[in-house]
Amino acid sequence: MAFRTILRRSISSVMPLAVRVVQRNHHHSALFTALYHGSLFHKPSLRPFASTLHFYSSSAKRPSSDDNLLRVLESEIKYSEESDDHDGNEEAPDGFPFEIQDNPGQQTISLAREYQGEVIKVEVHMPDLVTGEGDDDNNDDDNEKGNQSSIPLVVSVSKKNGPFLEFGCTAFADEIAIDSLSVKNPEISEEQIAYEGPDFTDLDENLQKAFHKYLEIRGIKPSTTNFLHEYMINKDSREYLLWLKNLKKFVEA
Repeated sequence: MAFRTILRRSISSVMPLAVRVVQRNHHHSALFTALYHGSLFHKPSLRPFASTLHFYSSSAKRPSSDDNLLRVLESEIKYSEESDDHDGNEEAPDGFPFEIQDNPGQQTISLAREYQGEVIKVEVHMPDLVTGEGDDDNNDDDNEKGNQSSIPLVVSVSKKNGPFLEFGCTAFADEIAIDSLSVKNPEISEEQIAYEGPDFTDLDENLQKAFHKYLEIRGIKPSTTNFLHEYMINKDSREYLLWLKNLKKFVEA
């Protein structure tokens, strides 16, 4: 009788604990099921991201006006390649006294040489081309020069350290005109305004002739500048083609 009473009490004390354990496990199972089927375990939707990609790809599409520009550029590039001789012979003639430095993308070339301890440098600019159209009624010398193609030159003559001479010249087919002459001092800052002398044409005529001879014996003569004229015409064609191709690359990017 006592044993049954003890057994009944033991079962009574254990049963509530067992019920709590079962209920707790049931609660965890229900929570896990809710989490699994709920939003925490759902795979993220790719639809909003795909829509965003579609928006950016649509906004990055090239305008039709750019496509038209590309077609015109391609046509101009093809015409330039077919009409101009970009591989023309540009070897300097025998006796050409200067070394040529030509950097693609620049509109000038540089010449350099040494002459009896002096350093002569020349900056050659793109030619001023004349088509031949114009007023032929005026036959004076100025009008004749105005109807000729020419190339601008800047010539400097230096002797080691110290001041140097700088000539501004215009080279025509049969002569070289000196437009300006100045004495440059590298020790004087650009902020200081140095006296550059009178206009070259205001100098005594004999002095003008002497300076023309001064440049001639240093290599600035028609045989040199005529070659430079043809060289710069070819360079102008090459630079124009390079410029067109750079424009095309930019529009395509």
